[in-house]
Amino acid sequence: MNPNFVNTASESRLAPRERIVAAACDLFYRQGIRAGGVDAIAEAAGTNKMTLYRHFASKDELIAECLRQVAAKADALWDRIEAAHPDDPPAQLNAWVAAMSGHLQEERGCAMCNAVAELPDRTHPARAVIEAFKRGQRDRLARLCAAAGASQAELLADELFLLAEGARVSLQSVGPEGPAARFARMSEAAIGSRVPAE
Repeated sequence: MNPNFVNTASESRLAPRERIVAAACDLFYRQGIRAGGVDAIAEAAGTNKMTLYRHFASKDELIAECLRQVAAKADALWDRIEAAHPDDPPAQLNAWVAAMSGHLQEERGCAMCNAVAELPDRTHPARAVIEAFKRGQRDRLARLCAAAGASQAELLADELFLLAEGARVSLQSVGPEGPAARFARMSEAAIGSRVPAE
């Protein structure tokens, strides 16, 4: 199960809004956004459609909120990496590769990539969330590459970002034994070619 989506909807101590978001996130991840209907979300949250619509004017707004939560959890990962390797950007970069490798073990891959494939309309409210998230991740990676002393830090960030995105999609299309299995090795080679050895 994707750690970005934790199904806590059954926990009665959560307020209705939090139960709705947790249930929606879990259903959207497991079944897809289009398949995760409002009735199923309300039932999984232990509530009803009226309550759902009291908190979210539309399913589209609920989708955007779920993806904001995914983004917040990804930001927390960066914070954990920094805390684990303070003042050591090369170690943080290696920890990012390890974390991305771990995410490649998730059942349905990247929630953001899955969502963007289901939401071709660029005016959908979730698209702005996805695009801001992906840009932010790439920019944070570029800052980390620069802090690690990488030559052509922007290019290295693009290489790593594309490797991660490609690995996530490849995992879904050809399985874990495909190119995604070599994500860590390819990323380490890219880092090794641009980040000076200590």
